[in-house]
Amino acid sequence: MSTTPPKTRMEDLATHITVSDPVQHSEGINKYTSYRVDVRGDISSANSGAQQNQQQQQQDSLPSNFQNANHTAVLRRYSDFLWLYERLHKERGGAIVPPLPEKQAVARFSAAFVEDRRSNLELFLRRLSVHPELSDSKCLQTFLRADDPTFHAAKSGANWDPDGSSTDYHNNANNDDVSLMSPNMPSNLNPKKKKDGIKQWFAETKTHILINSVGGDLVKSPDDDLFEEIERYIQNLDNQMKHVLQQTSALVRKGKEIANGMFEFGLAFSLLGQSEEDGLGVALGKMGNTADRLSVISAEQAEGEERDFEAPLRDYIRTIHAVKLALNKRAEKRLTYTTCLAELNQKQINCDRLRGVPGREDKSYHANLSLQRASEAADTAREEFTTVSQRLLREVDRFKREKADDMRITVMDYINLQIDYNTKMEQVWGKLVPELERIQTGDTQSGPPPAAVAASAGANANANAVAAEGTVGGQPAGDAFM
Repeated sequence: MSTTPPKTRMEDLATHITVSDPVQHSEGINKYTSYRVDVRGDISSANSGAQQNQQQQQQDSLPSNFQNANHTAVLRRYSDFLWLYERLHKERGGAIVPPLPEKQAVARFSAAFVEDRRSNLELFLRRLSVHPELSDSKCLQTFLRADDPTFHAAKSGANWDPDGSSTDYHNNANNDDVSLMSPNMPSNLNPKKKKDGIKQWFAETKTHILINSVGGDLVKSPDDDLFEEIERYIQNLDNQMKHVLQQTSALVRKGKEIANGMFEFGLAFSLLGQSEEDGLGVALGKMGNTADRLSVISAEQAEGEERDFEAPLRDYIRTIHAVKLALNKRAEKRLTYTTCLAELNQKQINCDRLRGVPGREDKSYHANLSLQRASEAADTAREEFTTVSQRLLREVDRFKREKADDMRITVMDYINLQIDYNTKMEQVWGKLVPELERIQTGDTQSGPPPAAVAASAGANANANAVAAEGTVGGQPAGDAFM
């Protein structure tokens, strides 16, 4: 058996967060499953000391619409987890957000699927709780601790802010900020944010088409070459890991086929043993029973390989996809910054054209205001682009470091699994050999004992020798000389 000490991943330390008690609900024709999310004790128990102090201060400052920070229990459904996943991309652009379990259209209420999803949702939250860029995000604190009215207000985009002020969260992927509104003002009476989002989308689309059609360039930064190298590395890693997963899946399938084949093999020997008698039938039956035990071991081995090797590789590929999403977020911010600079340049030209023209003072004044707003937007876009770029560099460095450790653990788990499997197979085969040898010895003992047979053969030989001494040529000795 393997004696390698067990290794743990960072998320394995976040045992203070659990997802349990899946319950199915029906609302008319709609059906969904809710999960209980518990946070026990200090949410920072798995983090470093600095993160613990920071998150403890956040817990102490939670408003009254959040539950007791020492232990919270809330009900969340899959769409709530999906909201958290999408919100994290908006609040922390450039961060590598852990993957969510995938959606499934059929059999999504089966016991096996619900348990698998529960386990993966728990892993998702635990990874967030130890994530250096995401663990202190407002949306995560809201998801884990807010009461139902507060959480639903946050999810619907109504006037909500975890600090108590009224804030409108919109689903504009190019705007990470929030707009302040009057507490008594309904969200549908504030169309400015939605209108600005549409205008921003058209402006960026125009810039993107211009770049692709006339060969324009996106804004440059000192780290562009580094990010191009990162993109090539991630793409190559994705291709290689998909190939490894393909071969691993084939091995797992072959393992299951071996288990089924060994079962059929054992059944054939058992039936053959029933048609034979005495020791041969017993021996064939034992061979069949041994093959049946080996089929069970092989099936368990295939399940272990699927769970401890194939599944981590699939998760690794999903994490690589998460890195690509983070890279795309930087590309979005770069496009936004480029668009803002293009608009700023156009407004500057318009302002210069109107400046000093008699009778155009009013238009010149408004052009100056528009130029000022465009300059502020460009500054904001530059800051966001810089922030996302720096966060992404930190995340890629963390990804390389932690995923190297995770891959080492996964490979070691696979090696130990193979060692244990071969040890068990050897023990089962080794136990069969002496049993078959004893049966063979018993077949020989079904006639006269070997010692008696030898004694009898010796006695007969002596008698023949005595008789031979009194005869010559088959006649009595006396007659031979007559």
